Amino acid sequence: MKTVKDVSEITGVSIRTLRYYDEIGLLKPTELTDAGYRLYDNKALERLQEIMFFRELEIPLQDIKKILDNPNYDREQALLTQKSLLEQKRNRLNGIIELITDVMKGVNTMSFEAFNNEEIQKILDHTLQCMSPKSLEEQVEKYGSVEKYRDHLESGFSNEQAWANVLKWYGSKEKAMEAIMQSTGDTQEIKQEQDENGKIYQQFMTAKETNNADMAVSAVEMLAENYKKMFALDNARNILLDLAKEYLQNSKLAEATDNKFGKGCSEYVAYAIQKYYGV
Repeated sequence: MKTVKDVSEITGVSIRTLRYYDEIGLLKPTELTDAGYRLYDNKALERLQEIMFFRELEIPLQDIKKILDNPNYDREQALLTQKSLLEQKRNRLNGIIELITDVMKGVNTMSFEAFNNEEIQKILDHTLQCMSPKSLEEQVEKYGSVEKYRDHLESGFSNEQAWANVLKWYGSKEKAMEAIMQSTGDTQEIKQEQDENGKIYQQFMTAKETNNADMAVSAVEMLAENYKKMFALDNARNILLDLAKEYLQNSKLAEATDNKFGKGCSEYVAYAIQKYYGV
């Protein structure tokens, strides 16, 4: 048996709160000593733990009392429900924490200023300079000349939604330009990042097959880190959520991913990303 002071020290719940729980009938002590001191056994501590779980979900005390006092109360089912709801709360906080991190770094997450022609030309020059002679030769053969290939690349800048996404990923035009101009086109480095992505997707499939939620969370975190390296991002939240959206809406992309890593991979990755960020 433990005194009210012992219980307070173990759980972090104040003595005043424990006394209040007693007054409203939410958590009665197991017995009272002759001197009037409250004593709690393990069963009472288990009930207190459940109360604390419900309080994390911001459920009112009177509702918690009704739930726990219900003769049909299923403790195991309640714990499963609490776990699921708390995971959703944690996942939502993951996204909020990353957004706060962006703000602390001075990232303007509301900037959607368009790229001007001079900036676009700089990006095109840099892209062509970073291409290997073999890759450039292949594109020249395909389009007829370097100028025509450049025109093809430039036409992609007319896609306003694509550029809106780029600005959303980087938080500002300046950060996007900085990341793009820092890219080197190093094929070895790109291959390493692609290989790492492949390993991560294999982990997703293992998590799917074994129904291992913790492994899926770990895979999302690794994917986020790899995307940060691949695209010089401070925060991978937006780009991963856009990837999840593409998997669920773009049948060709989903099909290509499933063909490479296994049936249902794209959908599983999409939902794992959305769950991680609380979407």
